[in-house]
Amino acid sequence: MTTPAATPIDVLLVEDDPGDELMTREAFEDNKIGNTLHVVRDGEEALHFLYRQGEHAEAPRPDLILLDLNLPKYDGRQVLERIKSDPELSHIPVVVLTTSAAEEDILRSYKLHANAYVTKPVDLDQFIAAVRQIDDFFVQVVRLPRQA
Repeated sequence: MTTPAATPIDVLLVEDDPGDELMTREAFEDNKIGNTLHVVRDGEEALHFLYRQGEHAEAPRPDLILLDLNLPKYDGRQVLERIKSDPELSHIPVVVLTTSAAEEDILRSYKLHANAYVTKPVDLDQFIAAVRQIDDFFVQVVRLPRQA
């Protein structure tokens, strides 16, 4: 259920697993909020999107980033570190959405200033529910900084 204050946002999904991408897309489509989901498939492409380079020269600045940790080229930890150390990007909330439940990954992600850490449920329905809850929280509950 959308509140009148809910405004559609741009979400960047950084995910190399086509199955997880498909489930995330399904969760967004089923939620009917109208957020725009942009997908990149590795850490290097994520940085190109965020810095508007190459084919992503016209990319919007995302309002929220869903970041897998285990990525090709640059892993999610490296991408997270770059985002949170850049004054132009550091305000963007980053939710680590990964299969890893390892305590060292959780701790390191928070030390790198992740805004949340969510372990991907294996069950399809639970995965979709988790993504919907993230979407609901960042659209309807919290206030995000608006882009200039």
